Amino acid sequence: MKILACNSNKPLAEEICRNLNTQLVMASVRSFADKEIFLEIQENVRGEDVFVIQSTSYPANDHLMELLIAIDALKRGSAKRITAVLPYYGYARQDRKTGPRTPISAKLVANMLTIAGAHRVLTLDLHSGQIQGFFDVPTDNLIATPVMVRDIRNRYQNKKFVIVSPDVGGVVRARTYAGRLDTDLAIIDKRRERAGISEVMNIIGDIQDKHCILVDDIIDSGGTICNAANALLQKGALSVSAYVTHGVLSGNAGELIQNSPLEKIVITNSIQLTEKQKSYSKIEQLSIAQLLGEAIYRISHEQSVSSLFD
Repeated sequence: MKILACNSNKPLAEEICRNLNTQLVMASVRSFADKEIFLEIQENVRGEDVFVIQSTSYPANDHLMELLIAIDALKRGSAKRITAVLPYYGYARQDRKTGPRTPISAKLVANMLTIAGAHRVLTLDLHSGQIQGFFDVPTDNLIATPVMVRDIRNRYQNKKFVIVSPDVGGVVRARTYAGRLDTDLAIIDKRRERAGISEVMNIIGDIQDKHCILVDDIIDSGGTICNAANALLQKGALSVSAYVTHGVLSGNAGELIQNSPLEKIVITNSIQLTEKQKSYSKIEQLSIAQLLGEAIYRISHEQSVSSLFD
């Protein structure tokens, strides 16, 4: 088993290696003056079981291209099996046609990974579970729920709290959290007038005099979560926090969260934060290195990964 990291999230890859008591494959990933990407693997990978760790986060296209080139280099270096490990799978929100003559980019990216030479894919909290069907190779979609639930238990064990879905589409995820924590569930009904703009319309469930915990898979601009926090507090919530797997945090999302009524937002390190984002006191990170490392170990040793969902 060997682990190769591209440039999107080196700290996470290094932490995974520490958990597995191994080292990253020696490689050089750089760009020419015209931004054309070049990658060179500097050690033998012939006959090896290689895992390539790369989140397709900002800049999404550069990181996706790095991943494809890395897979091609491993294939041409005669690696026995190549697993693409994507802690964050970019383009996942484009998983269906939203209008005439629009793409299904999540399927396109899946095709590109397969054609490049990936034998299997390991990812975390896909935007929709059906994306697993876009791949023609074995795909393991881990969930961050166990990591998040442990943290929620530690922080709220002596408090009265409720799990809240920020929209109707996230009800299944929120119900899973509520079931594991043996607590109530609330739902925010919102209407989106146009892309990137959301308006809270109604709250379904009892949140009066309770600590509200919003759960979601992706936070991008931060508008939805902040609007939800305002609505919950207006309806009588004691406090509002959020647990989100992937902190995309585009634009001024970090500043928006810092100035919002949110008590805190907890995200995983599936996407590497910038130094500015790390400076915001309301943004906290939980590590998924142990979860991914255990999955990598089990895949390499042909063991079941199903217990990692418990």
